[in-house]
Amino acid sequence: MKEFYPEGINKNKGFYSTAFLEQAMLSGEILEAPVQMCDTEHNLIVDLGSMRGVIKREEGAKGIKEGTTRDIALISRVGKSVCFTVTGFDEADGKKIALLSRRKAQEMFLSFMKENLKIGSIIKARVTHLDSFGAFCDIGCGVAALLPIDCISVSRISHPSDRFSVGNEIKAVIKAISSDGKVTLSHKELLGTWEENVMEFSPHQTVSGVVRSVEDYGVFVELAPNLAGLAELAEGVKAGDTVGVYIKNIIPEKMKVKLIIIDVCEEKYSPKIKYFKKEGVIDRFEYSPKGCEKQIFTDFCEDF
Repeated sequence: MKEFYPEGINKNKGFYSTAFLEQAMLSGEILEAPVQMCDTEHNLIVDLGSMRGVIKREEGAKGIKEGTTRDIALISRVGKSVCFTVTGFDEADGKKIALLSRRKAQEMFLSFMKENLKIGSIIKARVTHLDSFGAFCDIGCGVAALLPIDCISVSRISHPSDRFSVGNEIKAVIKAISSDGKVTLSHKELLGTWEENVMEFSPHQTVSGVVRSVEDYGVFVELAPNLAGLAELAEGVKAGDTVGVYIKNIIPEKMKVKLIIIDVCEEKYSPKIKYFKKEGVIDRFEYSPKGCEKQIFTDFCEDF
């Protein structure tokens, strides 16, 4: 089965010999290489090592020809890697050049996704853009999907940059696909249940955490991306602070971790992402412990 990657993840890129490119044209193999330039007609010029490659404007991305994708999708690729297929060869200035298509590679990925993946499938993704409402991710050959902020982790964050940086390679779950083909992702279901996360901690430990919100009744402190505890109000503490907290008690039946803030730390701390599930398909994710009064779960049940 052909394997697809987000652009920039596939490490098999660089120098392609003429013979290799000719074979890739016959086999339909998807290759990857960096874009050197976007010319005045918005054609992408790619360095293949043995020769220059040209991705003509309408082949630069799915939707360019139809007008549903803006040319910024081409301009923004300069200095970055792109996926493509080899569609033919030509000559320019007396030298052989390869004609390439990024659009075709994207269409191949979408066809693969429709035939082989479903709601709940775990896939590779690469963060390409962060906005207040979520993270945009490349899920294969430059095809974009949205990871909404409330699907990033159980522990609440104020902005996706609290969890990700552009370029991060992550795992994600296909949550939905709209009638016009737009994919929505989720992420929190891969970060473990409450019980899996709380096993890393014990009462009477003092650990680092990040203040995620300050409420009238207490301070929510993130101990792990899928685990937060509630501390008593402390003077001068604000969202985003790194704090040292004493774990007063852990109560599974109420899904609570009671904390006491010891100090605000000068050095910033960021809980590391740990994936408890990395591949396969998730049908249902149950975050809450069994017998807990409050139930938090996600159902992945619709095929697209």
